[in-house]
Amino acid sequence: EQLLPESQKVHMIYRTWRSDYGNFVLTAGKFYGDVEKDKGLQTSQDARFYSASSRFESISNKDQPLVIQFTVKHEQNIDCGGGYIKLFPADLNQEEMHGESTYNIMFGPDICGPGTKKVHVIFNYRGNNHLINKDIRCKDDEYTHLYTLVVNPDNTYEVKIDNKKVESGSLEEDWDFLPPKKIKDPDAEKPDDWDEKEHIDDPEDKKPEDWDVAETIPDPDAKKPDDWDDEMDGEWEPPMVTNPDYKGEWKPKQIDNPAYKGKWVHPEIDNPDYTADPEIYQYASMGVIGLDLWQVKSGTIFDNFLITNDPKLAEQVGNETWGATTDPEKKMKDSQEEEERKKRDAEEINKKEEEEDEGEEHEETDSKHKDEL
Repeated sequence: EQLLPESQKVHMIYRTWRSDYGNFVLTAGKFYGDVEKDKGLQTSQDARFYSASSRFESISNKDQPLVIQFTVKHEQNIDCGGGYIKLFPADLNQEEMHGESTYNIMFGPDICGPGTKKVHVIFNYRGNNHLINKDIRCKDDEYTHLYTLVVNPDNTYEVKIDNKKVESGSLEEDWDFLPPKKIKDPDAEKPDDWDEKEHIDDPEDKKPEDWDVAETIPDPDAKKPDDWDDEMDGEWEPPMVTNPDYKGEWKPKQIDNPAYKGKWVHPEIDNPDYTADPEIYQYASMGVIGLDLWQVKSGTIFDNFLITNDPKLAEQVGNETWGATTDPEKKMKDSQEEEERKKRDAEEINKKEEEEDEGEEHEETDSKHKDEL
């Protein structure tokens, strides 16, 4: 079942009434696989917030998978900006949607400089937003990429990029939704006689009698200068040099500690505040999908939004949309770059020819001037 109908993909509400909100345009961009199929919502103004949302019939993912899927294309070679979507409860007022509006799930790429190139997977659970505890790297090139999030009713999840799994696991283990199952026993203490030293000084090892010598000694090869005047210069003292017999601080040899018991591990007990929740995955109301983000450099294209309860359908749709146009898109980009290269080469050749022609003209002028003289 496809929960977000195809016809709703372009039924969007845009928020542009503030000067710091930018406009979306409908375009396939500078390069594409199919000029019609690849048309999507593109951010068009630098250093702007962007807001757009589409309402669909309220749904719940109780006892069924939830799949969120869309494509993102940073053809502007983005330096800093979001590329994620948000899934909102059905009671969201779209006209008032903003960065603090409560959402159910936030999912997608986020890039800012070399340090932030990650896929956000944020769930709202009991009123708080929880970020994933893993680092999922996003794509940072200029091509279109397919992002898919699958949330299963057994509290597991999967993240895919370009229809390939890049991360998966347990909701409870990879997010801090719940208190820990185990906590350190507050009544347990390390025994006073617990010895954690693996090695100790050898009590039989003794420092040699000739060990303690000075670190530096007067240079035995130094001679008082002939012009040294003790009355004027004071008593002459030879410079100090490193003592070749100096061995440093003496330390006894180390032996295994017979009383060593290993590192003391604080015993744990069941956390009385922990209660399992088999419905972490579940949202009772979902009715709006939206873009709510900031971009320093505009040009990102969003397309192929899909919400469904069928992971296989999502994979199929991904292959029919992104999969069908990704290779032609790259070929068009390569062709454009080749044309640009040829254009640059031609301009360089023309520039050199013009410089050579100018040089020849100067030589002819100089020669004519000499003849006249």
